[in-house]
Amino acid sequence: MAEATETTKRPYRSTEQRQSATIEAVIQLCGEQDPATLTTARIADEMGLSQGALFKHFPNKGRLWESVAGWVSEQLTRQVFSAADQHQQADQALEAMFLAHVGFIARHPGIPRLMLGELQKPGNGPAKTIIRQTLARYRKKVVGLLDLGIQQGRIAPGIDIEAAAVLYLGAIQGLVVQAMVSGEMHTLEQAAPRIFKLYSASFQEKPDDPEK
Repeated sequence: MAEATETTKRPYRSTEQRQSATIEAVIQLCGEQDPATLTTARIADEMGLSQGALFKHFPNKGRLWESVAGWVSEQLTRQVFSAADQHQQADQALEAMFLAHVGFIARHPGIPRLMLGELQKPGNGPAKTIIRQTLARYRKKVVGLLDLGIQQGRIAPGIDIEAAAVLYLGAIQGLVVQAMVSGEMHTLEQAAPRIFKLYSASFQEKPDDPEK
């Protein structure tokens, strides 16, 4: 009878389903506390599992964090790049990408903490490497769109593309940090269009000065 009750309480899940649920739990918990203080015991408790059951799917915390970083990388780039690829005009693609990125963070507020926490760790562990590679791919995408925008005549020629890419990422990071400081992550998507409008004003074609 006890075994039947346990089965009722905890229906069977495949290894893949357990791993996915664990990753979701970690991301959720990172939105509630400092990822550096997050223990496997806390994660297991959140899922209603023992630590032993958790370690059946992830042999150690490092492998778990690597899997979480891989999920973030795949989901972020897929959703953000897909939003950009729906537009032929580069400036519109950049805006769609910007808004999709902010929307992704608004839905998963624990992700910025997790990424920043990994990037601050010494060395080059697997999770940190994945995050760095993801940011490099992201930056390459932005640079490519800025360059395309110049070719299309949608972005002013002669702009510093490298600096513009840094500013693009910095605008998102700054917006997220301010929301974290204020504790109002729900305001991210409301503020994002205004922030992008200011950003895009920096690379728009300027009319000739009549006095020159």
